[in-house]
Amino acid sequence: MSWPRLFILLLGLAIILGLMLWLVSSLQWLYGQIALTSPFLANLMVFCLIALMAVLMGAFLYYGWQFRGKKQPKQQRRPQVPEDKVDAAASNLRAVHRQIQQIQDEVTRQALLKQTRQMAKTFTRRQLKIVVFGTGSAGKTSLVNAIVGQMVGEVGATIGTTAVGQTFRCQLRSVDQELLITDTPGLSEPGIAGTDREQAARKLATEADLLLFVVDGDLTQSEYQPLRALGRMGKRSLLVFNKTDCYTASDQELIEQRLQERVQNWIQPEDVVAIAARPQPLRLASGEILEPEPDLEALLQRISRILREEGEDLFADNILLQSQRLGAEARQHIDQERRQQADKIVDRFQWIGAGVIWVTPVPVIDLLATAAVNTQMVIEIAKIYGCDLTLDRAKDLALSLAKTMVSLGIVKGAIEVFARALQFSVAGFVVGKTIQSVGAAYLTRIAGKSFIEYFRNDQDWGDGGMTEVVQRQFQLHRRDRFVKAFIQEAFTKLPTEFGRRVQHQLNPTRSDTDVETR
Repeated sequence: MSWPRLFILLLGLAIILGLMLWLVSSLQWLYGQIALTSPFLANLMVFCLIALMAVLMGAFLYYGWQFRGKKQPKQQRRPQVPEDKVDAAASNLRAVHRQIQQIQDEVTRQALLKQTRQMAKTFTRRQLKIVVFGTGSAGKTSLVNAIVGQMVGEVGATIGTTAVGQTFRCQLRSVDQELLITDTPGLSEPGIAGTDREQAARKLATEADLLLFVVDGDLTQSEYQPLRALGRMGKRSLLVFNKTDCYTASDQELIEQRLQERVQNWIQPEDVVAIAARPQPLRLASGEILEPEPDLEALLQRISRILREEGEDLFADNILLQSQRLGAEARQHIDQERRQQADKIVDRFQWIGAGVIWVTPVPVIDLLATAAVNTQMVIEIAKIYGCDLTLDRAKDLALSLAKTMVSLGIVKGAIEVFARALQFSVAGFVVGKTIQSVGAAYLTRIAGKSFIEYFRNDQDWGDGGMTEVVQRQFQLHRRDRFVKAFIQEAFTKLPTEFGRRVQHQLNPTRSDTDVETR
């Protein structure tokens, strides 16, 4: 025990002992005082104190025993057997299929459904896909040829030879599953065609059950970025250091160490493997050229071990990963469609609100806050996002947003924006009503856009709350280009008298001339 703790312990014991002595002394004095007048009461007090001490001692012993029983080691529960990953992958794929059915665009829906059907076929084939990926100079093709040449078992002809690469069917000695090994185009190829081929190769890499990322030295920036991106998405990868015959033993060791350090956050050290897929020819003393055998033993052993230990997991993890990617794509399409529908609702209600202000005198500009938020608009936007709001809930949301817009000064700011844009003075009733009408439409638009963000985020305003969402929408819609376009649209949406009066205010001389001519 450290000296500070020992000192505190001794100090505490001294205080407790002192309090006990004081208590005993006080009780003795009290007993003496009572005994002078009534010995019976003094003896009764002693009896009660003894009984109280006995009760406290019994309670201490009882609860101490109970506490001791709770401290006894509990029987350990058997660990729960984790859910079968293949079943989980199949369940997730079915969920994605149901999600895709919500997409209204027929072409997009059928394209995504086709991908789900292709993924579903992998459950029956159970073929593990190995994709070889990297720069063109790293020796990917040599590695594929060497692997296929050294594998024992049936090696089928290429499944396809396209601009994307070649795929071989083959099987390792100690692995039951059939393997599909695909060679892909290299990274950073020049020209538009090279860029297209690289994108196709990246797509193949994301669909692999096991990725072999081939390098011939330390990682370059163009190699690190795609490898890191694949690591972030959870792709199971081996980093293959090829052409080791071109380095000395010390240089090879140094490069391996650097590679392990650069990828240590997502690739284990044992998954960084050094090979020589196509060693350089050797000239013997006799002048004869010797072609060394490929040095792939370490890589093949590592692949075999991974496939034996993680084969089912690799298969299931990849299906889960692909279905999640497909689900994210489906959600993006659904979100786009919902936003388009919600924007049409906002567009309709903003001009309804403006028309109401145009035909109804509103003497107080602050009352525009009530016109900016329309309860029916909130209900219709909610339905687009699958939320059934009650009328009371919609009113509460509309009222809360209106109060927020007033408190932030957005109502006043909107009037100033359009007064400046229309070059008006708010003195006259007609001019004021014109600004009020456009301002009402503008505020309704901000309110509607804010509610779209609210329902897009599952009825959550986010960390910044309603205030941040409303302010962001106001900043987005106060730019001069948008305001001018908004006024031009108002000419076509509001009554004809509105456009004529606005044009008269903007060009009074021209309008007077036109009147005289007529």
